[in-house]
Amino acid sequence: MAGPGKCFLVTGPPGVGKTTLIMRVIEALKASNPSLKVQGFYSHEVRQGSERVGFEVVTLDGRRGRLASTTISSPESFRWPNVGKYKVDITSFESLALPELQVREDTDLFIIDEIGKMEMYSSSFFPAVLKVLESSIPILASVPIPKFGRDIPGVSRLKNHPGATIFTLSTSNRDAVKDHIYSILVDLLNKH
Repeated sequence: MAGPGKCFLVTGPPGVGKTTLIMRVIEALKASNPSLKVQGFYSHEVRQGSERVGFEVVTLDGRRGRLASTTISSPESFRWPNVGKYKVDITSFESLALPELQVREDTDLFIIDEIGKMEMYSSSFFPAVLKVLESSIPILASVPIPKFGRDIPGVSRLKNHPGATIFTLSTSNRDAVKDHIYSILVDLLNKH
């Protein structure tokens, strides 16, 4: 399993800036080390006007696919699982996310945004996350804040992993947490 200091989990309430923080850390790391090999994905809101109507998964090389939607009503979507008002498109998610979680020798850092309820509907997703965790490659991931005081079982397992460091984000500490994670990863990647 990943040793201490190899798994960095960012948590906090919805909309606090977890994805933005992760993207800014990646930008800063790539600016200081252009040859850095980062693989993974992030989640992005889909909006129609001011209303959020879904989420898409975006790979770090820019490929996009649907994760969840409120506006899809195809025959197959009626069989998709629901998370609140969203229908989760597991097939679309897996087609992009799972290849990004394949451990490769030349990868310096994994980004997984997010390890949450929608993503966990994929039976292949969490085993892929565990394989990444078993590698020696550092991980920067986001996890949701517990609803009603209860974590998703897989998220709880990650948070309790001996190699995990958890950062709880708020609007007042975002910049400091970003700088802190960046400096930890710079040190770690220089030793890697």
